[in-house]
Amino acid sequence: MTCIFCGIAAGDIPASLAFESDDVVAFHDIDPKAPVHIIVVPRVHYDDIDALTSADAALAGELLRVAATLGSTNHGGFRVVLNTGPDGGQSVNHVHAHVLAGRGLGWPPG
Repeated sequence: MTCIFCGIAAGDIPASLAFESDDVVAFHDIDPKAPVHIIVVPRVHYDDIDALTSADAALAGELLRVAATLGSTNHGGFRVVLNTGPDGGQSVNHVHAHVLAGRGLGWPPG
Protein backbone atom coordinates (compact mmCIF):
# COMPACT_ATOMS: atom_id res chain seq x y z
CA MET A 1 0.00 0.00 0.00
CA THR A 2 1.22 3.48 -0.85
CA CYS A 3 1.81 6.02 1.91
CA ILE A 4 -1.14 8.43 2.07
CA PHE A 5 1.10 11.41 2.89
CA CYS A 6 3.36 10.57 -0.09
CA GLY A 7 0.22 10.57 -2.25
CA ILE A 8 -0.83 13.99 -0.93
CA ALA A 9 2.71 15.38 -1.36
CA ALA A 10 2.78 14.11 -4.96
CA GLY A 11 -0.63 15.63 -5.72
CA ASP A 12 -2.18 12.22 -6.37
CA ILE A 13 -4.53 12.44 -3.37
CA PRO A 14 -6.54 15.64 -3.01
CA ALA A 15 -6.06 17.76 0.10
CA SER A 16 -6.80 21.30 1.23
CA LEU A 17 -3.30 22.74 0.96
CA ALA A 18 -2.07 25.40 3.38
CA PHE A 19 1.49 25.60 1.96
CA GLU A 20 3.76 23.90 -0.54
CA SER A 21 7.37 24.22 -1.64
CA ASP A 22 9.82 21.94 -3.40
CA ASP A 23 10.58 20.21 -0.09
CA VAL A 24 7.52 20.48 2.18
CA VAL A 25 3.73 20.27 1.86
CA ALA A 26 1.20 21.39 4.47
CA PHE A 27 -2.50 20.59 4.43
CA HIS A 28 -5.54 20.87 6.68
CA ASP A 29 -6.25 17.75 8.76
CA ILE A 30 -9.50 15.98 7.81
CA ASP A 31 -10.18 15.20 11.50
CA PRO A 32 -9.07 18.43 13.22
CA LYS A 33 -8.34 18.51 16.96
CA ALA A 34 -8.39 22.34 17.06
CA PRO A 35 -9.96 25.10 14.91
CA VAL A 36 -6.64 25.22 13.02
CA HIS A 37 -5.06 21.79 12.51
CA ILE A 38 -2.46 21.65 9.76
CA ILE A 39 -0.23 18.67 8.91
CA VAL A 40 3.27 19.49 7.62
CA VAL A 41 5.19 16.75 5.77
CA PRO A 42 8.39 16.53 3.77
CA ARG A 43 7.84 15.47 0.16
CA VAL A 44 10.50 12.78 0.61
CA HIS A 45 9.35 9.81 2.69
CA TYR A 46 10.93 9.25 6.09
CA ASP A 47 9.10 7.00 8.54
CA ASP A 48 9.55 9.27 11.56
CA ILE A 49 11.49 12.17 13.05
CA ASP A 50 14.37 9.86 14.02
CA ALA A 51 14.85 8.78 10.40
CA LEU A 52 14.51 12.35 9.09
CA THR A 53 16.97 13.94 11.50
CA SER A 54 19.50 11.16 10.89
CA ALA A 55 19.28 11.50 7.12
CA ASP A 56 18.65 15.22 6.49
CA ALA A 57 18.97 17.73 9.33
CA ALA A 58 18.37 20.65 6.95
CA LEU A 59 15.03 19.21 5.83
CA ALA A 60 14.08 18.62 9.48
CA GLY A 61 14.80 22.29 10.10
CA GLU A 62 12.69 23.30 7.11
CA LEU A 63 9.80 21.17 8.37
CA LEU A 64 9.92 22.99 11.72
CA ARG A 65 10.34 26.41 10.07
CA VAL A 66 7.22 25.88 7.97
CA ALA A 67 5.28 24.59 11.00
CA ALA A 68 6.28 27.66 13.04
CA THR A 69 5.40 30.04 10.20
CA LEU A 70 1.98 28.44 9.74
CA GLY A 71 1.36 28.48 13.49
CA SER A 72 2.30 32.14 13.82
CA THR A 73 0.25 33.09 10.77
CA ASN A 74 -2.77 31.19 12.04
CA HIS A 75 -3.72 32.88 15.32
CA GLY A 76 -0.50 33.58 17.19
CA GLY A 77 -0.30 31.00 19.97
CA PHE A 78 0.09 27.49 18.65
CA ARG A 79 1.39 24.01 19.37
CA VAL A 80 3.59 21.81 17.15
CA VAL A 81 3.43 18.06 17.81
CA LEU A 82 5.56 15.32 16.25
CA ASN A 83 4.34 11.86 17.27
CA THR A 84 6.87 9.06 16.82
CA GLY A 85 6.15 5.34 16.87
CA PRO A 86 3.02 3.52 17.99
CA ASP A 87 3.56 4.30 21.68
CA GLY A 88 4.03 7.98 20.77
CA GLY A 89 0.69 8.08 18.94
CA GLN A 90 2.02 8.07 15.35
CA SER A 91 -0.72 6.68 13.09
CA VAL A 92 0.83 7.39 9.65
CA ASN A 93 4.40 6.19 9.12
CA HIS A 94 5.56 9.32 7.30
CA VAL A 95 7.15 11.97 9.51
CA HIS A 96 4.72 14.83 10.03
CA ALA A 97 4.18 17.79 12.31
CA HIS A 98 0.74 18.75 13.60
CA VAL A 99 0.22 22.51 13.91
CA LEU A 100 -2.66 23.23 16.31
CA ALA A 101 -4.05 26.73 16.90
CA GLY A 102 -7.21 28.78 17.03
CA ARG A 103 -8.13 28.25 20.70
CA GLY A 104 -6.48 28.05 24.08
CA LEU A 105 -4.51 24.83 24.14
CA GLY A 106 -3.44 24.80 27.78
CA TRP A 107 -1.27 22.22 29.45
CA PRO A 108 -1.41 19.32 29.82
CA PRO A 109 -2.98 18.69 26.41
CA GLY A 110 -6.43 17.28 26.43
